[in-house]
Amino acid sequence: MSAHPAPAYTTPKGEVAALKKALGKDLLRAEEAHGEVALHVKREKLLGCMMILRDECAYQQLMEIAGVDWPERDPRFEVVYMLLSVTKNHRIRVHVTTDEATPVPSVTGIWPVANWLEREVYDMYGVLFAGHPDLRRILTDYGFAGHPQRKDFPLTGFVELRYSEEHKRVMYEPVTLAQDFRAFDFMSPWEGAEYALPGDEKGAGK
Repeated sequence: MSAHPAPAYTTPKGEVAALKKALGKDLLRAEEAHGEVALHVKREKLLGCMMILRDECAYQQLMEIAGVDWPERDPRFEVVYMLLSVTKNHRIRVHVTTDEATPVPSVTGIWPVANWLEREVYDMYGVLFAGHPDLRRILTDYGFAGHPQRKDFPLTGFVELRYSEEHKRVMYEPVTLAQDFRAFDFMSPWEGAEYALPGDEKGAGK
């Protein structure tokens, strides 16, 4: 019995070669590592590739869409689609690259579940999807500026977001700390502190 917590996962024999043949010239490269298959396809050919993977290669379900930001690359963004074949019990990833201005074809016509998934990638990374029926933010608030998952998104600022019961709406206000600054020594409670703690004097005479 394997000690690894993950379930046994292997690529069906000949699967990578079959995928390469099915996608043909639209496939830029295929990678297989750690039992996972990644297919990098041309962005403008994404819809055709997805139709082939669903109808001819039996990857029936779109499980997730993720964004990746590589600021040092050109184009900097990568959109990754996770597909599942319920008949083969196998998963693959499909990768396309894009930038801030070039939209990725929407796959909502193939998998309606992509509607919310593409909105999430747009909200977090600013990636546009051509043909999406309703490309709006989905996780951040109305009027939010920027895209939080970008590597260059600032981690600190001068305003904070909160809901005001008085005004019955979300408000941006200057950052305030709810409590005074506290110092932590991170010492083990089993070893004891090197300084006197309140209450130690009670046991001093014992």
